[in-house]
Amino acid sequence: MKHANFLKNVAIISLAGLVAKGIGAVYRIPLTGMLGGYGTGLYQMAYPLFCVLLTFSSAGIPSALSRMIAGGKGEGVMAGALRLFSLLGAIGTLFMLFFAPYMSNLQGERSLVPCYLALAPSVFFVALIAVFRGYFQGKNDMKPTAFSEIVEQLVKAGAGLFLTGLAPDPKMGAALALFAVSLSELAALIYLGNKYRRRRRVLLVRRRSGISVLLASLPVMAAAALLPISRMADSVIVVRLLGKYTERAVSLYGLYAGAAVSLCNLPATLCYGFVAATVPAVSKAAKGDGEEGKDRAMFALLLTILLSLPFAVLLCVFAQYVVNFLYPALSVSDRATLAGLVRILSLSSVFLSGVDTLSASLTGLGRAKYAALSMGIAVTVKLILEIVLVNGKFLIVGAAVAAGACYPIAFFLDLVYTVRKKKVKSYDNGHRLGNGTGRSDIECPACAQESGRGDPAHGRDPRRAEPQRRKYPV
Repeated sequence: MKHANFLKNVAIISLAGLVAKGIGAVYRIPLTGMLGGYGTGLYQMAYPLFCVLLTFSSAGIPSALSRMIAGGKGEGVMAGALRLFSLLGAIGTLFMLFFAPYMSNLQGERSLVPCYLALAPSVFFVALIAVFRGYFQGKNDMKPTAFSEIVEQLVKAGAGLFLTGLAPDPKMGAALALFAVSLSELAALIYLGNKYRRRRRVLLVRRRSGISVLLASLPVMAAAALLPISRMADSVIVVRLLGKYTERAVSLYGLYAGAAVSLCNLPATLCYGFVAATVPAVSKAAKGDGEEGKDRAMFALLLTILLSLPFAVLLCVFAQYVVNFLYPALSVSDRATLAGLVRILSLSSVFLSGVDTLSASLTGLGRAKYAALSMGIAVTVKLILEIVLVNGKFLIVGAAVAAGACYPIAFFLDLVYTVRKKKVKSYDNGHRLGNGTGRSDIECPACAQESGRGDPAHGRDPRRAEPQRRKYPV
């Protein structure tokens, strides 16, 4: 029964993720038809910069805050975290507003400026959403996170279809669809804020409480930033390389990033429950040498693979049928291209699901920097392959092959870092446990009785018995 509470939390988040993703998938069908390939391309080209700014203003906060609260260290951090990350979110929003013209020039598409302006407020909203979700997840209460995701998707779908229907052309349609994203994040923030206000206790606010969350978030933030940065690079590199060979560069990128990647990310989205529930579960279990924490991590990984693999296989085998059903408004040639991209990316989605769960496990084990290292190596390989393959005869298929090679590399590196044992050192029981300088808060019973503090000579006095040697993790 030790995994019962973990499975309950996973079930809540996964069910909500399934519902939210179902709403999003249904929404994408008419949206793609209304925007067409060009409008969908604009919609997707605006997202990479948005995701990068989200990473630096909010990524890692739910994991870091939930780990601190689950470990009993985070009861005093909420007010400071809200102040700090509202500031970071505001800076991200202003950055996106200011750099919208420069980024659109870099991507070679001036029509992106209103898209960036419409999406910019979301950066501020998501930064605060991340803090609230981290608090509730640390309390092992996954319902607010789950319901807020459903609220997001409902508002985005309803407002998106309504506003896009009013647009006179695909350019304005893409901008209004992205403005609906901002409205959906605002709705989720209002929901979580009200939920927190009802549950809030009197918290002691420490001066550096927000900074402590930020410092704890940095390794997770670094790991999370690499993939959005690589996708932002894709929106420049892939589109410009394709532009050498075809006039449909933006449309092809829209098929790849907007439809194929979204479909093949579905298994990872369904497994998001394991990511949210793994951090506090592994953090609580990772005591002593961390073996119980590793056991929880491997249990979560096994369930992730069992859930994601069937969906990935179905996407691969029935890619053409899925594309024909979901995107009937696309031309026959575009549907054939999209089906080919889905087949290439589908099996790698299992590795992406595993990477998400293993990264959460590494965060719970206190090894988040290794997740950043493995993702850095994988993204470097991806970008090199992309430049070589897209610039050759493979075109947009080369981008899919490069992305498909990225996730297995990150998966196996994360797996190695998760199961690897910690180094241990030996210490005398005659000293304070943890080091021989008396800096630990734990001291041996003999020293406590004699002097109330650690005695550096204790353990070396020849009149005393040879102290027993024990091992403690570094």
